[in-house]
Amino acid sequence: MSVHASITAKLTQAFAPTALDVIDESENHRGHGGWREGGETHFRVKVVSEAFRGRSRVDRHRMVNQTLDAELKGRVHALAIEARAPGE
Repeated sequence: MSVHASITAKLTQAFAPTALDVIDESENHRGHGGWREGGETHFRVKVVSEAFRGRSRVDRHRMVNQTLDAELKGRVHALAIEARAPGE
């Protein structure tokens, strides 16, 4: 399974999002730290879920980071997170 597919599956299972966009931005970081041939090292996730309602931005990021712990310890070098509750 690709890193992109793994991130998508884990976020979907953990948060039942109403909107989810997983963007591989690796090519934008070619030659920078953490970049590897084949990409899948730098991602941006935009996720909207009821699970984030009433949570601080830091808590939301912690929730996403915990869910993607294996990916962050593996191939993923950088993860930009936009986590919102519906209507935000």
